[in-house]
Amino acid sequence: MTLQQIIACLLQDQVVAYPTEAVFGLGCNPLSESAVKKLLNLKQRPVEKGLILIAPSLTFLQPFIDLSEVTETQMARLTARYDRPITWVVPAKQDISLFLTGKFNTIAVRLSDHLAVKALCEATGFALTSTSANLTGQSPCRTATEVRSQFGEDFPVLDLAVGKAKNPSEIRDLMTNQLFRQG
Repeated sequence: MTLQQIIACLLQDQVVAYPTEAVFGLGCNPLSESAVKKLLNLKQRPVEKGLILIAPSLTFLQPFIDLSEVTETQMARLTARYDRPITWVVPAKQDISLFLTGKFNTIAVRLSDHLAVKALCEATGFALTSTSANLTGQSPCRTATEVRSQFGEDFPVLDLAVGKAKNPSEIRDLMTNQLFRQG
């Protein structure tokens, strides 16, 4: 599908697949509970796990982060650019949907320089959910063809290349720098 078609799907609260730094992600409007429910059902992902949000700049992520708990040093860590994708677990605002945070009072966020992420967020005006595009037990998809083979020929996929990262994002706690998942 074209960029414009994928944008239209996102604005209609549909789930789409789009390229990220290493693999395709499944994305939707994180402010739409119905879209997030569709995503969780599609992935057969327990709501308790929470989801990652991805955006090209902090502006898109600020509605979800409790910045009052973040120090200047932590903010510098969050907004720094790294040679690999890093997802940060940050304090969530209290009114954020449990469909996004799961059983936690935190939310996972990542700043991404990928052109697809930038174009989608800027066109829709919101951050995207980002969970790997794969069915339970399958490998994450690295191409649009792999997405279609797992989710069907009619699944909305932005047919662009993933970035050059070899592995999905590292996940760290912003407050303590504790490593949750190796990148």
